[in-house]
Amino acid sequence: MEPLAIAVGDASHVSAARMAAQRLARDLEFDETRAGRVALLATEAVTNMVRHGGGGTFAARVLATNGSLGVEMLAIDAGPGMGDFAHSALDGVSTGTTPGTGLGAIGRLSDEFDVQTGVGRGTILRMVVWNKPPDQRHEPYEVGAVLVPKTGETACGDAWAMETHAEGATFLLADGLGHGPDAARASAMATEVLHRHPEYSAIRLLDAVHAKLRATRGAAVAVIRHDRAQGVVAFAGVGNIAAVIIDGNERRAMVSHNGIVGHNMHKAVEYTYPWTRGALLVAHSDGLESQWDLDQVPGIFARHPSVIAAALFRRYTRKRDDVVVLVAREPA
Repeated sequence: MEPLAIAVGDASHVSAARMAAQRLARDLEFDETRAGRVALLATEAVTNMVRHGGGGTFAARVLATNGSLGVEMLAIDAGPGMGDFAHSALDGVSTGTTPGTGLGAIGRLSDEFDVQTGVGRGTILRMVVWNKPPDQRHEPYEVGAVLVPKTGETACGDAWAMETHAEGATFLLADGLGHGPDAARASAMATEVLHRHPEYSAIRLLDAVHAKLRATRGAAVAVIRHDRAQGVVAFAGVGNIAAVIIDGNERRAMVSHNGIVGHNMHKAVEYTYPWTRGALLVAHSDGLESQWDLDQVPGIFARHPSVIAAALFRRYTRKRDDVVVLVAREPA
């Protein structure tokens, strides 16, 4: 199912977010109680964004793990942030004229809840509701993403996908040339190749995507294939997808070549980089500024990858292009 993103600017967007999130839950066949929780979380979060956060972006996507399905919602506001979230979340505490029950209710209604805030840094809320309690088996990866279309477009020309395989996992990011439905079609076709051939090497997968996209306008594409036992990723990229591994104070940028996948792609090259447990993989389209710095967001490395992706989007989005930001981590 396609993720959703709503630019929040006024009170009319509260009902739009509520209906979209509830529709997502019902498409997953959530029962009425859990679908109602999803709708209420969207309502509370977006209402807070309008009243106190200066608007922002509300995003939601489907999660799947060990037989359970979930709806993850991100409320990324444009406001002043909070110096003491724990105090602000207490029932009855409000910075405005409302009773102040919103933040406390959000925490109680969520199966998973994470927050990043600070004075002058805005607020990001991550809320998850599952259709049933997920199996507690250890997940090999923590993965988060933000996918937002260019202002004025309903279809996002960027896309991402992940598939696990015997050695680890493969991630693919695509940025369809231009914007709108044709760009979205090219990116969706790229991710379809990964879903059909998760066993392919990075270079073979990029070549297969190139052949698949010949009938489209083309795309920038990056393939990142992780070998858990070896602790390395194989990277093959063409176009404006950037990928970086952050390991402590070390930052390793991956090399992508010029060209358009599906059209004028020269012979692709595969490179190998270390990706150790606990290190962050960050990949994004050129809808995000290239000179970003996570050290400018105190405490962000301890947050869920979806919150990290949202923090990058909030601070560094160009605001004139589709954008995809993917963050992944193999827990230490």
